[in-house]
Amino acid sequence: MIKLRDITGYLESLAPLAYQESYDNSGLQVGDREMEVTGILITLDVTEEVLLEAGKLDFNLVVSHHPVIFGGIKSLTGRSPAERIIALAIKMEIAIYSGHTNFDAIWGGVNTAMANRLGLVRQRILDPAKGQLKKVVVFVPREHLEPVRSAMFKAGAGQIGAYDSCSFNLEGKGTFRGGDDTNPYVGQSGEMHQEPETRVETIVPAPLVGKVVRAMERAHPYEEVAYDIFPLENSYPMGGMGMVGELEDPVEEEVFMSFIKDRFGVSVIRHSALLGKPVKKVALCGGAGSILLGRAKASGADVFVTGDFKYHQFFDAEGKIVVMDIGHFESEQFTRELFYDLLKKKFPKFAVRLAETVTNPIKYF
Repeated sequence: MIKLRDITGYLESLAPLAYQESYDNSGLQVGDREMEVTGILITLDVTEEVLLEAGKLDFNLVVSHHPVIFGGIKSLTGRSPAERIIALAIKMEIAIYSGHTNFDAIWGGVNTAMANRLGLVRQRILDPAKGQLKKVVVFVPREHLEPVRSAMFKAGAGQIGAYDSCSFNLEGKGTFRGGDDTNPYVGQSGEMHQEPETRVETIVPAPLVGKVVRAMERAHPYEEVAYDIFPLENSYPMGGMGMVGELEDPVEEEVFMSFIKDRFGVSVIRHSALLGKPVKKVALCGGAGSILLGRAKASGADVFVTGDFKYHQFFDAEGKIVVMDIGHFESEQFTRELFYDLLKKKFPKFAVRLAETVTNPIKYF
């Protein structure tokens, strides 16, 4: 039996809700976390048609990229599409879970799927996240160094780029005196004690600090564990918005646009003026990525592939980069396959399907 909390917990372990943008509303939209899930239907957007499709399959969970609820909803009277969708979901007893900008902001998420679709190599985050790293420092008696450090690494500490188990270790002496009601691991209550200890410093993504500290405390022999947590200004190279990478071989701009149309199934690309030079480095952002144009230019990319560019924003290319707007839906459509692959890998014997309902509200003539 798989409960809704098993699925939401797994998805949020990959893309913590703390990673979402301030305007966003990722997470559980409708449903009881203790409910038993009968099947999962995956979609980019939730519509009434998607819910009816789930109902025909006897699936009671819809996982989407775009949330149903963005702003506050004060009533359910059916005056808006969101109200009608929520009311229908409650009536049909179908839960809705959305992974939006938190899945945009992780390595292996939406933008990675987009970059992989283009076969980009040497990928890196276009705009690495700020304020998402902490340093955890703990003081450990020498004979317990490996168990404590290993527990912290297993919980998610010590990851720097492609390196794991990263830490700095400094030998020293700790001093303490336990009160009358203590039971110290070493020394005697009421007596000053010195103990050879190792100061262990390691880096931790902010959403994992609690998990790392709990693992550290379980592995540590002391009654009271001495540790510090420091905020860091370092960028987080494994999280942030957009992606930049390179084609294996440079191609002409028109050839690259034809390649884009084939890989993303688009009929129209809105673009800024071509620069008449080969395309090698590609910056991209699923959905509405105009805010990252400056980062794309600074990265040295030849093109910036995204969606939802406005008329005046095309001027900001300034002859330094070619903006290629392929559409919001078109740039994010493979998020469905991303969710499908993740859920099938974790729950291989569970019913997971891609919705057949096409939710793109934009049509082309």
